[in-house]
Amino acid sequence: MNFFRGVMGGQPAGPQPSGAETIQKLCDRVASSTLLEDRRDAVRALKSLSKKYRLEVGTQAMNHLVQILQTDRSDSEIIGYALDTLFNIICNDEEEEQDENPQKQADDLGVQFTDKFIQEPENITLLLTLLEEFDFHVRWPGVKLLTILLKNQCVQVQGIILVSPMGVSRLMDLLADSREVIRNDGLLLLQQLTKSNAAIQKIVAFENAFERLLDIITEEGSSDGGIVVEDCLILLLNLLRNNSSNQNFFKEGSYIQRMKPWFEVGDDNSGWSAQKVTNLHLMLQLVRVMVSPVNSPGATASCQKSMYQCGLLQQLCTILMATGVPADILTETINTVSEVIRGSQINQDYFASVNAPSNPPRPAIVVLLMSMVNERQPFVLRCAVLYCFQCFLYRNQKGQGEIVATLLPSTIDANSISAGQLLCGGLFSADSLSNWCAAVALAHALQDNLTQKEQLLRVQLATSLGKPPVSLLQQCTNILSQGSKVQTRVGLLMLLCTWISNCPIAVTHFLHNQENVPFLTGQISENLGEDERLVQGLCALLLGICIYHNDNSLENYTKEKLKQLIEKRIGKENFVEKLSFITKHELYSRAAQKPQPVFPSPEQMLFDHEFTKLVKDLEGVITKAVHKSSEEEKKEEEVKKTLEQHDSIVTQYKDLIREQDSQLQELKEQVTSMSSQKELMQNTLTQQLAQIQQHKDQYNILKLKLGKDSQGQASGQADGSQVNGLQEEEVAQLREEVEDLRRLQALLHTQLGEKDTIIATLEPSLHGPRYIRTYECVCTASDCVCLCLQELEDLRSQIQSQRAEISQLQTERTDLLRRAEAKSSEVSVAGESAEDPALVADLEGRLAAQTLETDRLKEEVRGLTESRAGVEQQLASATSTAAILQAEKAKLQGEVQESKKEQDDLLMLLADQDQKIHSLKQRLKGLGEAVDDDDDLRDQTDDDYDDEEEDEEKDG
Repeated sequence: MNFFRGVMGGQPAGPQPSGAETIQKLCDRVASSTLLEDRRDAVRALKSLSKKYRLEVGTQAMNHLVQILQTDRSDSEIIGYALDTLFNIICNDEEEEQDENPQKQADDLGVQFTDKFIQEPENITLLLTLLEEFDFHVRWPGVKLLTILLKNQCVQVQGIILVSPMGVSRLMDLLADSREVIRNDGLLLLQQLTKSNAAIQKIVAFENAFERLLDIITEEGSSDGGIVVEDCLILLLNLLRNNSSNQNFFKEGSYIQRMKPWFEVGDDNSGWSAQKVTNLHLMLQLVRVMVSPVNSPGATASCQKSMYQCGLLQQLCTILMATGVPADILTETINTVSEVIRGSQINQDYFASVNAPSNPPRPAIVVLLMSMVNERQPFVLRCAVLYCFQCFLYRNQKGQGEIVATLLPSTIDANSISAGQLLCGGLFSADSLSNWCAAVALAHALQDNLTQKEQLLRVQLATSLGKPPVSLLQQCTNILSQGSKVQTRVGLLMLLCTWISNCPIAVTHFLHNQENVPFLTGQISENLGEDERLVQGLCALLLGICIYHNDNSLENYTKEKLKQLIEKRIGKENFVEKLSFITKHELYSRAAQKPQPVFPSPEQMLFDHEFTKLVKDLEGVITKAVHKSSEEEKKEEEVKKTLEQHDSIVTQYKDLIREQDSQLQELKEQVTSMSSQKELMQNTLTQQLAQIQQHKDQYNILKLKLGKDSQGQASGQADGSQVNGLQEEEVAQLREEVEDLRRLQALLHTQLGEKDTIIATLEPSLHGPRYIRTYECVCTASDCVCLCLQELEDLRSQIQSQRAEISQLQTERTDLLRRAEAKSSEVSVAGESAEDPALVADLEGRLAAQTLETDRLKEEVRGLTESRAGVEQQLASATSTAAILQAEKAKLQGEVQESKKEQDDLLMLLADQDQKIHSLKQRLKGLGEAVDDDDDLRDQTDDDYDDEEEDEEKDG
């Protein structure tokens, strides 16, 4: 303890130890002391020396301090001292850097100590574990230490935290700490943690970070809040920028709706603090991140729709038209509105309806264009207005038509200022930046819109009193020929190139002026300075468009004559070289990167993003068009026409094949339907045969019973033998009829088997080649119909024979009844003559029994009659089905004949076409062109087809 008194207290007599020696002794005491108080005092002493002797403490004491964090976790005071000491030696103290001015050395020292600390990943894990302690003296120093570690070696520490179990979740708990200083430093820690690491950003977002951060922003007063709101917004930007997953999660969680209150500004906008400007600037950036053009189109469109539905776009337009808004906030708001409406038709329509609070009210577009063409406005504001106008017209043909309509003579209102008037005023003003902005804005009104390009040709301008009006197109070329500033000429050339591109009528109007082509050739052929080379390249592009989109309606300026002019006055190689200079320009590459026009100075504002796309599309085709001769173009046109004809023929064949395929499918369905009908008829016939056989058996049994009874009654009479003989003959006849019916049934079964065989042979034919076997399938189906009709005729004849048999049986029944009655009368006469009461009683009993038997036979006959009626009804149904099948057969035969005729015609047409193609290929070969010769392949195919036809004839 005396040692510590010497260090911390007054200076004793004698020589004083150096700082390194003192630190060495303190480190020994930390490592060897057994008392916690001694170690705590030693660590406190190291903390007090860590700023002055940063290198010595960091070199000698870091390992001992880490050991303290591992072994003395129960004492929060010594843990706090150790964390503070580590923070002091790793953090770069700005004050000392300014005093001693070793900026780079201090940075290197902090990075070196950070590398030493994270060499053991367990140290970061230990630090994360200490952050779970609620004690302020442990948690706060731990947050600061981890923050500075992330600042010095962000990627390495992020990797360790990412693989640490529950590492990110422990850090997210800092936002819920009730102590504001820890919560605020936790925000700074999460800012460093989420930099450029998509995996950690997703984990933080799914740890409910959006909800917590928006709650904090609301609690702190939104845009009127302090530095904490700024930190929350920076963290939100880290989580959402270039992270489509988090952006979708933010939108799906309805967090866009919670952004609307941020932009509710009052009428009094005079007192904007610097912090409020910063906060609102970050809030606008947050909106732009959600609708940035670099996002996927689907995600951007969904966010734009949500912003319109929740009223966020309306709130932004309110700020746009408000007074007293600082210039940088107004500029950023214009850029934000631009990206919210870009490519969204509903948002663009709403923006077109917004009016400024003026008297009389003016459209917001007009007010913004007034700022764009006003050279007194700040440069960044004018760029923002141009971007807003471009986004309003992006994929908005309706808006393009409205802008161009303000330039047409029939819609000009002399009492009000229109967008077209402002664009024309800026186009011909003395300010070169206004010229460029107006030209680019007008070019966007014509982008990919042929109708508006043709409509703009009607615009006439009155240049001066007493002179006739000139067209807008001619006035642009007049200004070009006057030799104005480079920026003005570049803007006008971009406008002209966009205007006449893909519009032959505009090209004709441009070439109709006799001075335009000589001016362009003169500009391209001259040897000018570096600044003029860009103008030469754009002139070459304009002349190339006149060649490529020329419809040869002007005799003096056809494609061929323009190419001859280039070859004589400029030279093809020189022309292509001047044209290629556009894409080699530095500002061209910068403009091609993103849609928003961002330039460091007005002089460098030369290229537009959409124009760079046009140059990329046209440069190659113009180069080819210039180098091609008239003969090559004619050849290409002929080959193109031939290929188009060939394509049309191929299309016809495809349609024919498709139609035959559908016909084949219909025939398959018809065959399937006929097969099902055949099976149904077979089942019906089998049931009818079974019923008829059953009725015959019952009838035969009744006849046998009746014959036996009659034979017993006539056993004592003289004519009994005749009756018995007659009944025996009837029984024999009935037996023969039964045998005939059995033979008929066997014959029907045989016919059924033959029919199954026919169906089995028909089905494989349906699975053969689809198009070559089409007519074979039709014929097979027709044969099947014929067979079905023949079977119906057989069934009809069988039913007729059965009907004759039933009639014969009824006749026999009548005879039997008549004989029974005669027998009864004879018995009655015999009874009266004999006058034997016993015999009479016996005969009366027999007569009653025969009467009952006769009644029963009548019931059976009635049942047979009803069965006959059912059979006749089924016969009528079968007859109608046969008529339908006959009609279908005739229709199928007609379709087969028609299809054969069409096939013969198409084969003749194909042969003629093949002959033409062969002759054209021979001509191309004669001209030296390389043509794929597929004659051998076609000959081989024809041989295969002939062989197949021979095989089919052999099979037939």
